[in-house]
Amino acid sequence: MKNVAVIGAGTMGNGIAHTFAQSGYKVNLIDISQPALDRAIATISKNLDRMVAKEKISEADKTATLANISTFTEMVEGVKSVELVIEAATENVDLKLKIFKAINDATNENVILATNTSSISITQIAAVTNRPDKVIGMHFMNPVPVMKLVEIIRGYSTSDEVTNTIMDLSKKLGKTPTEVNDYPGFVANRILMPMINEAIITLHEGVAGVEEIDTVMKLGMAHPMGPLQLADFIGLDVCLSILNVLYEGFGNSKYAPCPLLVNMVMAGKKGVKSGEGFYSWTHGTKDLIVSSQFK
Repeated sequence: MKNVAVIGAGTMGNGIAHTFAQSGYKVNLIDISQPALDRAIATISKNLDRMVAKEKISEADKTATLANISTFTEMVEGVKSVELVIEAATENVDLKLKIFKAINDATNENVILATNTSSISITQIAAVTNRPDKVIGMHFMNPVPVMKLVEIIRGYSTSDEVTNTIMDLSKKLGKTPTEVNDYPGFVANRILMPMINEAIITLHEGVAGVEEIDTVMKLGMAHPMGPLQLADFIGLDVCLSILNVLYEGFGNSKYAPCPLLVNMVMAGKKGVKSGEGFYSWTHGTKDLIVSSQFK
Protein backbone atom coordinates (compact mmCIF):
# COMPACT_ATOMS: atom_id res chain seq x y z
CA MET A 1 0.00 0.00 0.00
CA LYS A 2 1.58 3.24 -1.18
CA ASN A 3 -1.27 5.56 -2.17
CA VAL A 4 -3.89 6.91 0.22
CA ALA A 5 -6.77 9.37 -0.15
CA VAL A 6 -8.03 11.42 2.81
CA ILE A 7 -11.45 13.03 2.51
CA GLY A 8 -11.86 16.19 4.59
CA ALA A 9 -9.19 18.85 5.14
CA GLY A 10 -10.19 19.88 8.66
CA THR A 11 -8.23 19.32 11.86
CA MET A 12 -8.38 15.52 11.72
CA GLY A 13 -8.04 15.22 7.95
CA ASN A 14 -4.94 17.39 7.69
CA GLY A 15 -3.42 15.57 10.68
CA ILE A 16 -4.02 12.19 9.04
CA ALA A 17 -2.60 13.43 5.73
CA HIS A 18 0.46 14.82 7.56
CA THR A 19 1.06 11.51 9.34
CA PHE A 20 0.81 9.35 6.21
CA ALA A 21 2.91 11.75 4.12
CA GLN A 22 5.64 11.92 6.75
CA SER A 23 5.75 8.12 6.74
CA GLY A 24 6.42 8.08 2.99
CA TYR A 25 2.93 7.50 1.59
CA LYS A 26 1.54 9.46 -1.35
CA VAL A 27 -1.54 11.25 -0.06
CA ASN A 28 -4.42 12.79 -2.00
CA LEU A 29 -6.14 15.27 0.34
CA ILE A 30 -9.69 15.93 -0.82
CA ASP A 31 -12.12 18.67 0.17
CA ILE A 32 -14.87 20.51 -1.70
CA SER A 33 -13.38 23.81 -0.45
CA GLN A 34 -10.12 25.04 -1.96
CA PRO A 35 -9.62 27.53 0.91
CA ALA A 36 -9.94 24.61 3.36
CA LEU A 37 -7.25 22.73 1.42
CA ASP A 38 -5.01 25.80 1.44
CA ARG A 39 -5.45 26.16 5.21
CA ALA A 40 -4.69 22.46 5.66
CA ILE A 41 -1.40 22.66 3.76
CA ALA A 42 -0.46 25.82 5.72
CA THR A 43 -1.22 24.01 8.99
CA ILE A 44 0.82 20.96 8.00
CA SER A 45 3.72 23.18 6.97
CA LYS A 46 3.55 25.08 10.27
CA ASN A 47 3.50 21.84 12.26
CA LEU A 48 6.47 20.52 10.29
CA ASP A 49 8.33 23.78 10.97
CA ARG A 50 7.74 23.20 14.66
CA MET A 51 9.20 19.70 14.37
CA VAL A 52 12.24 21.06 12.50
CA ALA A 53 12.77 23.67 15.22
CA LYS A 54 12.71 20.91 17.84
CA GLU A 55 15.18 18.89 15.72
CA LYS A 56 12.75 15.97 15.44
CA ILE A 57 12.96 16.08 11.65
CA SER A 58 15.22 17.78 9.10
CA GLU A 59 14.36 20.46 6.57
CA ALA A 60 14.69 17.77 3.90
CA ASP A 61 12.11 15.64 5.76
CA LYS A 62 9.71 18.58 5.75
CA THR A 63 10.18 19.12 2.01
CA ALA A 64 9.66 15.42 1.28
CA THR A 65 6.51 15.28 3.44
CA LEU A 66 4.89 18.25 1.68
CA ALA A 67 5.87 16.80 -1.72
CA ASN A 68 3.94 13.63 -0.83
CA ILE A 69 0.64 15.55 -0.54
CA SER A 70 -1.57 16.49 -3.49
CA THR A 71 -4.86 18.34 -3.09
CA PHE A 72 -8.14 17.82 -4.92
CA THR A 73 -11.56 19.46 -4.87
CA GLU A 74 -13.05 16.67 -7.03
CA MET A 75 -13.45 13.42 -5.14
CA VAL A 76 -13.57 11.16 -8.20
CA GLU A 77 -10.17 12.45 -9.32
CA GLY A 78 -8.74 12.26 -5.82
CA VAL A 79 -9.58 8.60 -5.20
CA LYS A 80 -8.17 7.31 -8.48
CA SER A 81 -5.33 4.80 -8.14
CA VAL A 82 -5.36 4.61 -4.32
CA GLU A 83 -5.45 1.47 -2.19
CA LEU A 84 -7.06 3.10 0.86
CA VAL A 85 -9.56 5.92 1.37
CA ILE A 86 -9.93 7.47 4.82
CA GLU A 87 -12.99 9.64 5.39
CA ALA A 88 -12.46 12.42 7.95
CA ALA A 89 -15.47 14.65 7.35
CA THR A 90 -17.75 16.25 9.95
CA GLU A 91 -19.25 13.86 12.52
CA ASN A 92 -22.64 13.70 10.81
CA VAL A 93 -24.14 10.35 9.90
CA ASP A 94 -26.07 11.55 6.82
CA LEU A 95 -22.96 13.22 5.41
CA LYS A 96 -20.82 10.15 6.03
CA LEU A 97 -23.34 7.83 4.36
CA LYS A 98 -23.46 10.15 1.34
CA ILE A 99 -19.65 10.18 1.11
CA PHE A 100 -19.36 6.41 1.40
CA LYS A 101 -21.93 5.85 -1.33
CA ALA A 102 -19.88 8.14 -3.56
CA ILE A 103 -16.46 6.62 -2.82
CA ASN A 104 -17.91 3.12 -3.21
CA ASP A 105 -18.98 4.04 -6.74
CA ALA A 106 -15.74 5.87 -7.57
CA THR A 107 -13.24 3.18 -6.51
CA ASN A 108 -12.64 -0.41 -7.52
CA GLU A 109 -13.90 -3.17 -5.25
CA ASN A 110 -10.45 -3.95 -3.83
CA VAL A 111 -9.96 -0.53 -2.24
CA ILE A 112 -10.31 -0.45 1.55
CA LEU A 113 -12.70 2.21 2.82
CA ALA A 114 -11.97 3.56 6.30
CA THR A 115 -13.68 6.18 8.43
CA ASN A 116 -12.23 8.34 11.18
CA THR A 117 -15.62 8.53 12.90
CA SER A 118 -15.40 8.79 16.67
CA SER A 119 -18.80 7.28 17.40
CA ILE A 120 -20.95 6.41 14.35
CA SER A 121 -21.63 2.75 13.54
CA ILE A 122 -19.16 1.19 11.11
CA THR A 123 -21.80 -1.41 10.24
CA GLN A 124 -24.29 1.31 9.30
CA ILE A 125 -21.71 3.05 7.13
CA ALA A 126 -20.66 -0.24 5.49
CA ALA A 127 -24.27 -1.05 4.63
CA VAL A 128 -24.39 1.65 1.92
CA THR A 129 -21.44 0.05 0.08
CA ASN A 130 -21.09 -3.13 -1.98
CA ARG A 131 -18.01 -4.19 0.06
CA PRO A 132 -18.92 -4.21 3.78
CA ASP A 133 -16.04 -6.63 4.36
CA LYS A 134 -13.62 -3.86 3.33
CA VAL A 135 -15.09 -1.07 5.50
CA ILE A 136 -13.36 -0.35 8.81
CA GLY A 137 -12.96 2.36 11.42
CA MET A 138 -9.62 4.14 11.93
CA HIS A 139 -10.27 6.53 14.81
CA PHE A 140 -7.17 8.68 15.17
CA MET A 141 -6.71 10.93 18.21
CA ASN A 142 -6.14 14.68 18.01
CA PRO A 143 -3.49 15.96 17.34
CA VAL A 144 -2.90 13.09 14.94
CA PRO A 145 0.86 13.54 14.34
CA VAL A 146 1.48 13.42 18.12
CA MET A 147 -1.03 10.97 19.60
CA LYS A 148 -0.06 7.29 19.38
CA LEU A 149 -3.46 5.59 19.68
CA VAL A 150 -5.60 4.50 16.74
CA GLU A 151 -8.87 2.76 17.57
CA ILE A 152 -9.41 0.11 14.89
CA ILE A 153 -13.14 -0.65 14.75
CA ARG A 154 -14.47 -3.76 13.07
CA GLY A 155 -17.93 -3.54 11.57
CA TYR A 156 -20.20 -6.57 11.64
CA SER A 157 -18.85 -7.74 8.26
CA THR A 158 -15.26 -6.41 8.33
CA SER A 159 -12.92 -9.22 7.28
CA ASP A 160 -9.96 -10.52 9.26
CA GLU A 161 -7.73 -9.74 6.27
CA VAL A 162 -8.74 -6.07 6.17
CA THR A 163 -8.47 -5.75 9.95
CA ASN A 164 -4.96 -7.23 9.93
CA THR A 165 -3.93 -4.99 7.02
CA ILE A 166 -5.07 -1.83 8.82
CA MET A 167 -3.53 -2.93 12.12
CA ASP A 168 -0.17 -3.47 10.37
CA LEU A 169 -0.49 -0.19 8.47
CA SER A 170 -1.11 1.72 11.70
CA LYS A 171 2.07 0.26 13.19
CA LYS A 172 4.02 1.40 10.12
CA LEU A 173 2.78 4.93 10.88
CA GLY A 174 4.35 4.65 14.34
CA LYS A 175 0.96 4.29 16.01
CA THR A 176 -0.39 1.82 18.53
CA PRO A 177 -3.53 0.27 17.00
CA THR A 178 -6.12 -1.13 19.40
CA GLU A 179 -8.89 -3.33 18.01
CA VAL A 180 -12.43 -2.76 19.32
CA ASN A 181 -15.91 -3.83 18.29
CA ASP A 182 -18.65 -1.74 16.73
CA TYR A 183 -20.85 -0.33 19.49
CA PRO A 184 -21.85 3.32 20.04
CA GLY A 185 -18.84 5.44 21.06
CA PHE A 186 -16.51 2.43 20.70
CA VAL A 187 -14.18 2.53 23.76
CA ALA A 188 -12.57 5.98 23.87
CA ASN A 189 -15.71 8.08 23.65
CA ARG A 190 -17.97 5.65 25.48
CA ILE A 191 -15.80 6.33 28.54
CA LEU A 192 -14.60 9.90 27.84
CA MET A 193 -17.86 11.60 26.87
CA PRO A 194 -19.86 10.65 29.99
CA MET A 195 -16.97 12.05 32.06
CA ILE A 196 -17.03 15.33 30.12
CA ASN A 197 -20.81 15.45 30.36
CA GLU A 198 -20.67 14.87 34.13
CA ALA A 199 -18.14 17.71 34.45
CA ILE A 200 -20.57 20.00 32.59
CA ILE A 201 -23.44 18.85 34.84
CA THR A 202 -21.26 19.58 37.89
CA LEU A 203 -20.72 23.12 36.57
CA HIS A 204 -24.40 23.50 35.62
CA GLU A 205 -25.53 22.52 39.13
CA GLY A 206 -23.13 24.98 40.76
CA VAL A 207 -21.01 22.41 42.57
CA ALA A 208 -17.83 24.18 41.43
CA GLY A 209 -16.50 26.59 38.82
CA VAL A 210 -14.70 25.88 35.56
CA GLU A 211 -11.16 26.25 36.92
CA GLU A 212 -11.99 24.30 40.09
CA ILE A 213 -13.43 21.33 38.20
CA ASP A 214 -10.48 21.17 35.83
CA THR A 215 -7.97 21.59 38.67
CA VAL A 216 -9.47 18.68 40.61
CA MET A 217 -9.20 16.38 37.59
CA LYS A 218 -5.71 17.53 36.61
CA LEU A 219 -4.11 17.42 40.04
CA GLY A 220 -6.29 14.76 41.63
CA MET A 221 -6.55 12.31 38.74
CA ALA A 222 -3.31 13.17 36.88
CA HIS A 223 -5.14 14.15 33.69
CA PRO A 224 -3.01 16.33 31.38
CA MET A 225 -5.92 18.75 30.98
CA GLY A 226 -9.26 19.11 32.73
CA PRO A 227 -12.48 17.78 31.13
CA LEU A 228 -13.89 21.25 30.39
CA GLN A 229 -10.68 22.39 28.69
CA LEU A 230 -10.63 19.10 26.79
CA ALA A 231 -14.25 19.62 25.71
CA ASP A 232 -13.31 23.05 24.32
CA PHE A 233 -10.37 21.47 22.52
CA ILE A 234 -12.49 18.68 20.99
CA GLY A 235 -15.32 21.07 20.11
CA LEU A 236 -18.52 21.31 22.12
CA ASP A 237 -20.56 20.56 19.00
CA VAL A 238 -18.59 17.35 18.50
CA CYS A 239 -19.09 16.38 22.16
CA LEU A 240 -22.83 16.97 21.79
CA SER A 241 -22.98 14.92 18.60
CA ILE A 242 -21.18 11.97 20.21
CA LEU A 243 -23.36 12.10 23.33
CA ASN A 244 -26.45 12.04 21.12
CA VAL A 245 -25.11 8.95 19.32
CA LEU A 246 -24.55 7.27 22.70
CA TYR A 247 -27.98 8.33 24.01
CA GLU A 248 -29.82 7.17 20.90
CA GLY A 249 -27.71 4.01 20.52
CA PHE A 250 -28.15 2.74 24.08
CA GLY A 251 -31.43 4.44 25.08
CA ASN A 252 -29.92 5.07 28.51
CA SER A 253 -30.52 8.39 30.26
CA LYS A 254 -26.98 8.42 31.66
CA TYR A 255 -25.80 9.52 28.20
CA ALA A 256 -28.31 12.40 27.90
CA PRO A 257 -26.40 15.63 27.11
CA CYS A 258 -26.41 18.29 29.82
CA PRO A 259 -28.79 21.17 28.94
CA LEU A 260 -25.91 23.62 29.43
CA LEU A 261 -23.95 21.87 26.68
CA VAL A 262 -26.97 21.93 24.36
CA ASN A 263 -27.52 25.67 24.97
CA MET A 264 -23.86 26.54 24.47
CA VAL A 265 -23.74 24.77 21.12
CA MET A 266 -26.99 26.44 20.00
CA ALA A 267 -25.48 29.80 20.99
CA GLY A 268 -22.40 29.12 18.87
CA LYS A 269 -20.05 28.67 21.83
CA LYS A 270 -18.16 25.65 20.50
CA GLY A 271 -14.79 26.00 22.22
CA VAL A 272 -11.45 26.68 20.56
CA LYS A 273 -12.91 26.60 17.04
CA SER A 274 -15.34 29.46 17.77
CA GLY A 275 -13.06 31.38 20.14
CA GLU A 276 -15.15 30.72 23.25
CA GLY A 277 -16.51 27.79 25.21
CA PHE A 278 -15.86 27.19 28.88
CA TYR A 279 -12.72 29.25 28.31
CA SER A 280 -12.01 32.27 26.11
CA TRP A 281 -9.59 31.36 23.31
CA THR A 282 -9.42 34.62 21.37
CA HIS A 283 -6.14 35.50 23.10
CA GLY A 284 -4.46 32.21 22.14
CA THR A 285 -4.01 29.02 24.15
CA LYS A 286 -1.01 29.68 26.39
CA ASP A 287 -2.96 31.10 29.34
CA LEU A 288 -6.42 29.81 30.21
CA ILE A 289 -9.01 32.55 30.71
CA VAL A 290 -12.42 31.38 31.93
CA SER A 291 -15.28 32.58 29.71
CA SER A 292 -17.02 35.62 31.15
CA GLN A 293 -20.35 33.76 31.28
CA PHE A 294 -18.98 31.53 34.07
CA LYS A 295 -17.36 34.23 36.21
